[in-house]
Amino acid sequence: MGMIKTKDGAEIFYKDWGPREAQAIVFHHGWPLSADDWDSQMLFFLSKGYRVVAHDRRGHGRSTQTATGNEMDTYAEDVKALAAALELRGAIHVGHSTGGGEVARYVARAEPGRVKKAVLIGAVPPVMVKSDRNPGGLPLEVFDGFRAQVAANRAQFYRDVPAGPFYGFNRPGAAVSQGVIDNWWRQGMMGGIKAQYDCIKAFSETDFTEDLKAIDVPVFLMHGDDDQIVPIADSAVLGIKLLKHGSLKIYEGFDHGMATTRADVINADLLAFIRD
Repeated sequence: MGMIKTKDGAEIFYKDWGPREAQAIVFHHGWPLSADDWDSQMLFFLSKGYRVVAHDRRGHGRSTQTATGNEMDTYAEDVKALAAALELRGAIHVGHSTGGGEVARYVARAEPGRVKKAVLIGAVPPVMVKSDRNPGGLPLEVFDGFRAQVAANRAQFYRDVPAGPFYGFNRPGAAVSQGVIDNWWRQGMMGGIKAQYDCIKAFSETDFTEDLKAIDVPVFLMHGDDDQIVPIADSAVLGIKLLKHGSLKIYEGFDHGMATTRADVINADLLAFIRD
């Protein structure tokens, strides 16, 4: 575990476990979480002999609580700095939700040889917000509501999201885990409110269409058809059409946080894609 310093002085926390010469897998977390959201994947792939890396996005987790740079271009530059500092070559980048947007933007702009494959899990690309160009998206008012709740009572909002739609715990018969809810809250409250507030715009309004078109490595899209946070019809179903070397697997009944709630299934499919 350590820190790197970016060009603007922000410190980015990261975990880097396993043999340096092994195949590297880099995990990019969702909003408003941290590298800890990948605990299940980090342990699993470490046990399989991989080098596993996960960082806290600026403003999140243990990284600097930045007031500026909380947008996708800077997030991608931060990943470039991390890849250079850790000498990552031929890495596989895995992003969940907002982290999927970060992966798309980074991989599209990465130095040649840095990236071997990419995986987007319940990810936000191509673009979430509704517009004339994206009529099936979510209305801007939805994201304005997120911002209002973060500003008014972040602590309560960060209870309500995981207890409800994020993990599908609001569905009849759901196996609710209070520990999972508490861990989501813990991670969210570690970060800075300004960065998390700004990140709502970053994940909802950034258009990743050209990024997806530009990616020239294999990309695996994994998405639950009961994702209540990033609806599949306006994300993975559209994104797969933009990729040169894309594949899509739809998980019937799976929720947005399926890498946690169904880690057994997700890890097995990730491993198969990585080994292929």
